[in-house]
Amino acid sequence: MSVYDFEAKKIDGEVVSLNVFKGDVLLIVNTASKCGFTPQYDDLQSLYQKYKDKGLTVLGFPCNQFLGQEPGDELEIDSFCRLNYGVTFPMFAKVDVKGKEAHPLFEYLTENAPGVMGSKAIKWNFTKFLVDKEGNVVRRYAPQTKPFEIENDIKELLKL
Repeated sequence: MSVYDFEAKKIDGEVVSLNVFKGDVLLIVNTASKCGFTPQYDDLQSLYQKYKDKGLTVLGFPCNQFLGQEPGDELEIDSFCRLNYGVTFPMFAKVDVKGKEAHPLFEYLTENAPGVMGSKAIKWNFTKFLVDKEGNVVRRYAPQTKPFEIENDIKELLKL
């Protein structure tokens, strides 16, 4: 099993198989528009721009499970990301990333890349998961880990 076995609804409502990203290095992030970490959108977009032609794709999954920091609907989220941060990487519809209603992708990610001291649950917005070109979860990063702190790990997977 790999991340390619899952599908998700894009922010525009289209359901896609993550298989369309096969062969790319993926950085999967649960995002929020009203969080202290929201400015990370800038660095996520910069990383995407810098490495997209070399095989990196950033996938953003808005989530409203942490203090209601993603209250808007998909249109509001999409507009916010584009207007304030110039986001062009794929964004998806809002999902739950923990609990009974967690999206199966995030159940898979947390199972395969537990957090500190083996904790599986995502604790906050902007938790990041790095996935190799074969769809295997390589590593999980805490919300406070800035996107450019992951750059060397990305370059290694891209073989740069």
